[in-house]
Amino acid sequence: MNDPVTHAIQVVESYLERSMIPDPEGASVYVADGLTITFTGGRAFTAPAQTTAFNAQRYAWVKKRFIRTDAALDPDTGDVHVYNTGHLHGAWPDGTAFDGNRYIDIFTVRDGLIVATQVWNDSAEILLERAGLAEAPL
Repeated sequence: MNDPVTHAIQVVESYLERSMIPDPEGASVYVADGLTITFTGGRAFTAPAQTTAFNAQRYAWVKKRFIRTDAALDPDTGDVHVYNTGHLHGAWPDGTAFDGNRYIDIFTVRDGLIVATQVWNDSAEILLERAGLAEAPL
């Protein structure tokens, strides 16, 4: 078996790839019971199917372009903290294409499964700008 850090990176990237198909059932094989997901805006979810449903409301479609994945082992707990950054690309519900929407997803992997994730991106800022409500240009 790979070392815990390499394995955690593989788990996270496989989860993200499945999530972006979207294939929430396939993504679920990479998560532990009791998963906590803090999604954009502080929304709390507990399953990949919930984030897929949220994304279906916000986007016509959306995918991630990974820029990098970094990970660090917590020697006290054995947890691996994984940081995946990149850009979202896709289309808004009205069909308007977008690209370059920055994101970072932060994961905690324990015993080879994802137990927690936080999802951050610029979608809200982009939507504010599209609506003419941004305080400053992006």
